[in-house]
Amino acid sequence: MHHHHRIDYIEFVVRDLAAAKRFYADAFGWEFNDYGPDYAGIKGVEGEVGGMYPSAAARTGGGPLVILFSRDLEQSLTAVRAAGGTIAKEPFAFPGGRRFHFIDPSGNELAVWSDV
Repeated sequence: MHHHHRIDYIEFVVRDLAAAKRFYADAFGWEFNDYGPDYAGIKGVEGEVGGMYPSAAARTGGGPLVILFSRDLEQSLTAVRAAGGTIAKEPFAFPGGRRFHFIDPSGNELAVWSDV
């Protein structure tokens, strides 16, 4: 279901599509719809929520910060490290919860937060 004026889809530019899929599958259990060698849709609960495509000119920094929710922040932190992500900001408290930031293998910065 699509909602008026809501974020509907997010695309990541990645350096290596296969490596990016492995990272997000290992770190967060994401699944993908493959549309040939140059695009992978990110499966969500009610359909695709985003996609990834390779480019040698992958952007890093300066863009919107995508923030993922976690029911277990420490487990997510461990999974990101095990999958090959780099922790950019260790877990910290903020009003409403805790979060950390990480850099994926393509140089994209994302964050993960939890309300506990």
